[in-house]
Amino acid sequence: MSRPAKIGATAALSQLQGWAVVSEKDAIGKTYLFADFNAAFGFMTRVALMADKLDHHPEWFNVYNRVEVVLTTHDADGVSDLDVTMARFMDGIATA
Repeated sequence: MSRPAKIGATAALSQLQGWAVVSEKDAIGKTYLFADFNAAFGFMTRVALMADKLDHHPEWFNVYNRVEVVLTTHDADGVSDLDVTMARFMDGIATA
């Protein structure tokens, strides 16, 4: 399997809305707020299914209705197009 190409957080952010640079590493992050825990967990479940399809898994943290997400591609040592794809998917289902 080929290694994904690093595009960097700045390039990724130019393609996304509401995401920010994560200062500790070449990564992007976003916090999603939902109506309740059930909605947040449903979001995480849908993301988990897509993550398995893409073989690209987020770093995340959940408390009640809040899901904090960090995306980076470990094989690329930074942000890649896989992160942009995952971010767009998350944004799409978070507003659905």
